[in-house]
Amino acid sequence: MDDVSQKPHDQLGQWLAPDMERVNALIRERMASEHAPRIPEVTAHLVEAGGKRLRPMLVLAAARMCGYDGPFHVHLAATVEFIHTATLLHDDVVDESAQRRGRPTANLLWDNKSSVLVGDYLFARSFQLMVEPARMDVLDVLCNASATIAEGEVLQLTAAQDLSTTEGIYLQVVRGKTAALFAAAAEVGGMIADASPDQVAGLRDYGDALGIAFQIVDDLLDYGGVADTIGKNVGDDFRERKLTLPVIKAVAKADAEERAFWDRTIAQGDQQDGDLERAQGIMARHGAMEAARADALAWADRAKTALDPLPPHDLRDMLTALADFVVARIR
Repeated sequence: MDDVSQKPHDQLGQWLAPDMERVNALIRERMASEHAPRIPEVTAHLVEAGGKRLRPMLVLAAARMCGYDGPFHVHLAATVEFIHTATLLHDDVVDESAQRRGRPTANLLWDNKSSVLVGDYLFARSFQLMVEPARMDVLDVLCNASATIAEGEVLQLTAAQDLSTTEGIYLQVVRGKTAALFAAAAEVGGMIADASPDQVAGLRDYGDALGIAFQIVDDLLDYGGVADTIGKNVGDDFRERKLTLPVIKAVAKADAEERAFWDRTIAQGDQQDGDLERAQGIMARHGAMEAARADALAWADRAKTALDPLPPHDLRDMLTALADFVVARIR
C-alpha cells in the first residue's frame, strides 16, 4: 500500500482492487446482449483496452474514504464507466478518430453506425444502473452530469474552429466534456456514504478541478507528447482543428502574419506539410505552452485544497498525489 514508487492511480487500484473486481464483473454482466452480439464485441474492445479507470475509482475512493460499507458504490462506479465509454464511442465518430488508447477505434474496426448505437445502448444501461441504489439525489447528480457532457460536446462543435473562442468558453467546454463526470463520480461516492454537505462539496470540487487539469494536460501533450505514451497521434488536435488552450493563448497574442496562419489552418482547414511544426514554434514564441502549464498546475492545487474537509485517510493521500501526478506529465 505504501510503495511510493507506484503511480498514484496504481496505488488506488491496489487499495480498491476487491471493489474494482466487482465493478468489472458488473460491467461485463451488464454489457452483455442476448440478441445483439455486436454490442459486447464493440464494448469489450474499448472497456478492456486498458485505461486508468479513474472515474470509477473516484466513486469507490470517495465512498470508502467516507466510511461506506454497502453494495451500491459498485453500481455507481460501473455507471460512470458506462457513461464515459458511451461518450468515447460517440466522440470517435464525431472526431473521425483512428486511434484510442493506442488501438484502432471501434468506428474504424466496425463502422460509425455500430459505434453510435452501442454508445446509445451503454447510456441506457448506465441509467438502469444508476436507479438501483434508489437515491433520487444521486440520480439527479448523474443525470445532470450526462446532460452537461452532451452540452459540452455540442458547444465544442460550434467553438472548435472559431478563432474568437475565449478561454472562458474553452473552460465551459472542458467542464462539460471532461470535468463534469470527474466531479459527479467523486460527489456521488460521498453522497452514497451519507457524508456531510461540506465533504460532498469538497469531493465535487476536487473532481471538477482534477478534470480541468487533466484536460489541459491532454491538450498540452497533443503538441509535445509521444504517441506511445498519450495513446493518440501527436498533433491530432491540430489536424482536427480544435481550439485547445495553448492555441487560444497563442491566437490572443498573434501578430497579423500569425493570425493569418491560424485562420488558414484552423478556421479554414487548409493545412500543409510543416504547419504543425510552425504552430508549435508560434506557441513557443508566445509562451503559450508554459502559460497553459501554469493553469494546469493551478487547477491541480485547487483539487488538493478541495479535499481539506475530508477525514485523514490513505485514500485521501492517494487522491492528493493523483492531482500532482496528472500535471507531473508536463513538468
